[in-house]
Amino acid sequence: MQRLCSQQTPLFLLLTASLLLVPPPASSKPFFEDGFLGLTQEEVHAKLGTPHAIRSRKAALRVFSYYSPKDWKKYFSKLVSPQNGEDVYTYSRNGVQVRYSFVYKPDFREAVDFPTLHVKRVEVEFTPSVPLKAIPALVNEFNPSVGPKDPAFRSNLWVLLFKGPPSKEAELVVEEWDKADGKWSLAYQLFSVNGLPDYLTVNSSIDRLEFNIQSLSRIHQIGRHTHEPIMNPYSVEFAQRPPAPPKPKKTIPVPVYAE
Repeated sequence: MQRLCSQQTPLFLLLTASLLLVPPPASSKPFFEDGFLGLTQEEVHAKLGTPHAIRSRKAALRVFSYYSPKDWKKYFSKLVSPQNGEDVYTYSRNGVQVRYSFVYKPDFREAVDFPTLHVKRVEVEFTPSVPLKAIPALVNEFNPSVGPKDPAFRSNLWVLLFKGPPSKEAELVVEEWDKADGKWSLAYQLFSVNGLPDYLTVNSSIDRLEFNIQSLSRIHQIGRHTHEPIMNPYSVEFAQRPPAPPKPKKTIPVPVYAE
C-alpha cells in the first residue's frame, strides 16, 4: 500500500504543477485615454454588456449585415473569421441615435486557432447628423484637445485630430507592414457623408466619429497633398473666427452687339 502511494505522489504533483502553469485569461489595458483601443473583446463585453447586435462588413464598402447575438453565435459566426463580426451598441442621447461599433484585430503572436481579439477601431455613427460642436456631449469618450495649434487636418470629407503621446503597445493592432517605423497615437476622425464646406465651422455636420490609431510623423511625410493642416476646431480661437465671407455674386454677362 505504501509503495502504491509513493508511486502516485509524483503523478499528483505533476498534475498540480501543470494546473498552476495554465495561463490566465488574456487581459489588457487600453492603449490611450479613450478607454477602448487595445481592449480584448471579452473586456469590451464586461464593460458594456452583451452587444445589442453583431454586424458583418461587406468587402471594403460601408455595407453591413446585422444579426442578433444569438443568431451570430449559433450560425453566422461559423461562416466567417471571428474578427469579421463587429460588436454594436446603440443608445439614444439628446434625441440622437448614437451607434458604437467595435472593430477587432487578432493577436497573431498567439499560436492558437482562435487568437485573442483586440479593439483596433471604434466607429460612432450619428442619426441624424450632428454639428461638430455637439459631439463631446454625445460621446463621453471623445475628449479632444483644445489648443489652437494642436495637430488637426482636414479633407473635403473628414477632419482628423490627434490627442496625446504615441504608444508602442498600439503596434499590436496596426495593419501596416512597416508599423515598427512609425509612432502611433490616438486619432479622432470625423466624417461627413455629404462633404465638408470649404469654410469649416463648429456647426458643420458630422455623420460618423472614429477612434483609430494613426502616425502623425507619417502624415507629415506622405500626407502633405491629402491632409490640409487647420486650426484645431475645438479650440476657443476657432469658435471666435469671423463668419464665412460671402460668396461673390455671379453676374450675368451682357451681350454686346455689333452696330
